[in-house]
Amino acid sequence: MDLKNLKDLVKDIEVKNMINADVEVVNNSPLTMMGKGRQGAVFLLSDTICVKVFGNEEDCEREYVALSMGQHTDLFPKVFDKGTLHIAMEIIQGVDLREYLQSQPLSPELMDKLIAMLITFKEIGYERIDHHKRQIYLQPDGSLKVIDVARTIWRDRVYPYPRKLLTSLGEENKEVFLSYVQSYAPELHQEWLHYIEMEQLSRTIYQLLLNNPSDKKASKKAIKALLTTIDEQTYAHQLESLLHKVYKEEWVKAMLARGVDPDEVMEKIDKYLEGKNISFSNGKFSKKDNKHYGKGKGLTGGFGGGYY
Repeated sequence: MDLKNLKDLVKDIEVKNMINADVEVVNNSPLTMMGKGRQGAVFLLSDTICVKVFGNEEDCEREYVALSMGQHTDLFPKVFDKGTLHIAMEIIQGVDLREYLQSQPLSPELMDKLIAMLITFKEIGYERIDHHKRQIYLQPDGSLKVIDVARTIWRDRVYPYPRKLLTSLGEENKEVFLSYVQSYAPELHQEWLHYIEMEQLSRTIYQLLLNNPSDKKASKKAIKALLTTIDEQTYAHQLESLLHKVYKEEWVKAMLARGVDPDEVMEKIDKYLEGKNISFSNGKFSKKDNKHYGKGKGLTGGFGGGYY
């Protein structure tokens, strides 16, 4: 297949993302669709090359970056071409792990390969050290290949253990795998169990919160205790504290602008503010300097300086 014509072929394929469903595809090209998923659809280019067409640029870029990170390994399909909405890559043969486990046991040899896969994910810099069994392919020589790796990077939140892999294996194979990890790497097994327990506890807490909503009427009544503007004396005290805070921050800025270490004058600022007699009445502040401080004398260069 001549990849020079690939862009023209892809222009005749429209892929639309759907909410919680596989993409919708309108194929006006001569290419045969091999399959589709949540991010895109795959089309046959030759006996060894396929092209994945995406519904949006971010998913395309994400998968290209993730594949590129692993091109020096034998775990990922080789990439041949990349466009705004498409990636041409090696066709992965073999049987996916989901189909394999329907007729074959989860052997120690296979579990070793799955652990090695997770180690590779970690070493190349993937954020999600995990993968679903349907995206893991066993090759005729017994090696593994993985596809659909876009969601392994640029993740806001990831599970700190291979949750997707363990869950997709099913309860029986999950226990087999965890028992093997326990004998193979007890510290890792203990860590995984910790996160599994934390997840179960989180679900329990969520259900409790869901089934026992807070008493909003009581909350509305109790929240009045946080108000500070109802009582005039409390309000005046809060405004005074706020004024002191702002004044102090602005003076520090002034000291920094002059190249002076603000820590050297913080104590004098506090004493100066304590020496002010500030009162609040009729919605206005009034102030009178104590005689001891005069007009702010005693600070380097005079405290006033036009800043108060």
